Amino acid sequence: MVECWFMSLKHDLHSHSTASDGTLSPRELVQRAHEAGVDVLALTDHDTLSGIAEAAKEAGELGLVLVPGVEISVSWGGQTVHVLGLNVDPGAPGLQQGLARLQEYRGWRAEEIGRRLEKAGIPGSFEGARALVKGTLVGRTHFARFLVQAGHAGDVREVFRHFLVKGKPGHVRGEWASLEEALEWIADAGGIAVVAHPARYRMTRSKLRRLLGEFSELGGMGLEVVSGSHSRDECFTMARHARDFGLLASAGSDYHGPENPWLNLGQLPELPHGCSPVWTRFNMETDGTVLSNTSG
Repeated sequence: MVECWFMSLKHDLHSHSTASDGTLSPRELVQRAHEAGVDVLALTDHDTLSGIAEAAKEAGELGLVLVPGVEISVSWGGQTVHVLGLNVDPGAPGLQQGLARLQEYRGWRAEEIGRRLEKAGIPGSFEGARALVKGTLVGRTHFARFLVQAGHAGDVREVFRHFLVKGKPGHVRGEWASLEEALEWIADAGGIAVVAHPARYRMTRSKLRRLLGEFSELGGMGLEVVSGSHSRDECFTMARHARDFGLLASAGSDYHGPENPWLNLGQLPELPHGCSPVWTRFNMETDGTVLSNTSG
């Protein structure tokens, strides 16, 4: 009965709070998810678990299931890819130590982005980005918001195109975890590794399949088939890849805040036919009560 109940719920397994580059606090994020009818929410901030405790407390009060998660930055094939760790133990030492290393690098990278933008004639960028941080990590999105506020671009997407991508003045190449390291940290924390928003990487089909093959061989278990950044056709394409590699299918909005009205919590299409949902593994390992109280 618990398994049937859990399968019928609305899941959103990719979201961000002010602990990384979202604009809602963990508590506000959970409240908004609840209002949107989400039953099972994963908080997956970039390279940090610092928002989990606050989110879990609010989820417990609202009766929403909170899946502790993280989005780990990975360097693979000459580019950055993101791997979600779902249903992780936030107290796992290996995961904590690995994320601490990435957070230290993030601090240096933010300062370096500021230095490069200053050389390009935009002084005060680091200080401006840092002033927009409500958590502890300064990310590229904070720089983008600052540059929009300062009148250097019309919106965040324009900032990324003209300032923060390869070949542009504020670009700093990522030096993140290896794929093997990220999957080891997630496994040691008892979690499920999922490749996040695979269509966003603009890889050739053969390169993406190399990534998924290596990911699967290293113990990765899931692919984000349905994403807030995927088109309908991309969802079906990713569903085929998931079936080919025997990967579980995940669904997440990648919600960052209400500033992007086209991207809302829980407003996701159903998984394509033939997919095996990643949340079936939650049922095999825990029940909803344990998930909602993982963070204590």
